Amino acid sequence: MVEAYIVDAVRTPRGIGKLGKGALAHLHPQDLGAAVLRAIRDRNALDTAKVDDIVWSCSQQRGKQGGDLGRLSALWAGYDDKASGVTLDRFCGGGITSVGFAAGQIMAGFEDVVIAGGTEMMSHHAEADSWEAGTPLATLGRARGNYELYQEHPISAVGVAADAIAAMEGISRADLEALGVESQRRAKAAIDADRFAGSLVAVHNRDGSLALDHDEYPRPETTAETLAALKPAFVAMEQVAAAPDGTTMRQMIERKYPDLKWEPTHHVGTASGVVDGSAALLLASEAGLKANGWKPRARVVTAVNAGDCPTLILNAPVPAAKKALERAGLTVADIDVWEINEAFAVVTEKAIRDLGIDRAKVNINGGAIALGHPIGATGSILIGMALDELEHSGGRYALVTMCAFGGMAPAIIIERIDA
Repeated sequence: MVEAYIVDAVRTPRGIGKLGKGALAHLHPQDLGAAVLRAIRDRNALDTAKVDDIVWSCSQQRGKQGGDLGRLSALWAGYDDKASGVTLDRFCGGGITSVGFAAGQIMAGFEDVVIAGGTEMMSHHAEADSWEAGTPLATLGRARGNYELYQEHPISAVGVAADAIAAMEGISRADLEALGVESQRRAKAAIDADRFAGSLVAVHNRDGSLALDHDEYPRPETTAETLAALKPAFVAMEQVAAAPDGTTMRQMIERKYPDLKWEPTHHVGTASGVVDGSAALLLASEAGLKANGWKPRARVVTAVNAGDCPTLILNAPVPAAKKALERAGLTVADIDVWEINEAFAVVTEKAIRDLGIDRAKVNINGGAIALGHPIGATGSILIGMALDELEHSGGRYALVTMCAFGGMAPAIIIERIDA
């Protein structure tokens, strides 16, 4: 079998994803994609005419993020016209899927040099929402206008689902907040130790001035006491109409789970940060390595996907991780580095408990609660972070997984190659 190797991985800093507040929010999404694509080219002396394809992820492919963002970002980065590109959407999971698809093309023997990654500007989501306000696009809902789908699969909001799962699993607000505090602590330790320097690519404005060279979102002053004082974030969201018949977000879950009782628990300190960001990885076959004189940093062991209840939305990382381990012939104990995206604290906490993972191995350098979650880019960011940590610690295997809207989760296992 042809192996797929990871040659390099880079990411932008994550900027606060709000117009007028975040350091990246004034830029075009193609600027962020181009930043990481240029870095991949320059760091690896890459002849971009030899890139077989660019597999990109973006969840909200509308407005400025539409039109095949991967291809357009490559052109904006100055890549050769021969470097093709495609953009996919698996909601939050797309950044893992793009790497999995790229690896699959190589392992099938179809291509030798592929770049994978993703971009998401959360600041543009609100801007695009304002453009759609008052139009039929604004009324389509989570089923995209196919409201009959709700009869079989009621779909709620992610934050409301997170609160419901916490009640189902017996995970207390204090448990969630402990994970949030630890995420901030670990991110601060990593930043103070300059752990991200090898992969972080500064973003510049079009006039050449610096836009951002560090992660903007972390709140290192966070304590258990400050989180305990916060009000739950999704109380109002529970009562938002999810369908034309007036069924609310809370009622969507109650329709599927009529006996479930819960109170809102998650808040800004136990939910992922709203940020802008981009990431890219360079993958190659053995032939691609030899042709370009590259040394691989890791190989892709397996990449899988799993589905779960679309009403609860967030529970698929556990079955995805189990599936990946089975395919790879590995156990939980074999994994040295786990990246389980902190979309909400309950996602990571449930996975740790269900899989019996040593907490010290999970999100070692902080997670999305501290660093932020640029939806379609996050998976690629996490794979790069996992690789960096394997090299730092001398570990062998990393497993990366994350929940995705619709009740899905991709998972990927990589193996560090000892140079």
